[in-house]
Amino acid sequence: MIKPLADRVLVEPKEAETKTASGLYIPDSAQEKPLQGKIIAAGPGKKDEPMEVKAGDEVLYGKYAGTEISYEGKKYLIMKQSDILAII
Repeated sequence: MIKPLADRVLVEPKEAETKTASGLYIPDSAQEKPLQGKIIAAGPGKKDEPMEVKAGDEVLYGKYAGTEISYEGKKYLIMKQSDILAII
């Protein structure tokens, strides 16, 4: 498994919505990038900045936050703790 270093976290993004509230299907080209996900792993933090999030937390993050990676067929984001906006 991937182990983030310092103040970085590994996030599994939530699936994009494929259907509207009224029941219409959204094509892949029109789907928005999800801004919510689940933390899979978190680094130990820095000396002057302890980690406030932990594995299992549901979080909201910025639209352009993190670096997308693919590991064992799944897509993840690696981002700094400061890119996380809120814990849900």
